[in-house]
Amino acid sequence: MVKLAAKCILAGDPTVGKTALPRSSAATEPFPEELHPDNRGGSVVKTVPVPDTGDSVELFILDSAGKELYSEMLDKLWESPNVLCLVYDVTNEQSFTSCSKWLEKARSQMPGATLPGVLVGNKTDLASRRVVESAQTRAWALGQGLECFETSVKEMENYKAPFHYLAKQFHHLYREKLEVFQALV
Repeated sequence: MVKLAAKCILAGDPTVGKTALPRSSAATEPFPEELHPDNRGGSVVKTVPVPDTGDSVELFILDSAGKELYSEMLDKLWESPNVLCLVYDVTNEQSFTSCSKWLEKARSQMPGATLPGVLVGNKTDLASRRVVESAQTRAWALGQGLECFETSVKEMENYKAPFHYLAKQFHHLYREKLEVFQALV
């Protein structure tokens, strides 16, 4: 059994649900009241089992807070990420458009390296207010090499899937590097 550690950047505009996404699965009740819009960022540690391996990945999730004000501070925190989670609000077109900026910022930290990532559309419970269509986001994500998910943290729907995918991808990269190393020995 191997326990790996991965640095996960959680990025997106303010109020899209970034802070609530990783913290919800640790909560004892759906959508805990203490999860209010967060201007500070922060971090959460999640241990995610990798199916069919007995291994797990400890994701150190760094919340960007979505504020340009913290840009200089974030540059240090964003150094050498292993995985990326971009979050947008399905009721806010600008939050989806901003994902390009967040993706570019994350990839600039790892030029030429593979950075597994996911695009997460949150707030699907607000279906009547939806303005960002699934087909549009899937096409963009595919073009960027990202996996696409939709969630409702409030309704606790599909909120674990992005992290399971990221852990599996990180584990896969680890196994590939291990095989290369073993071939050299």
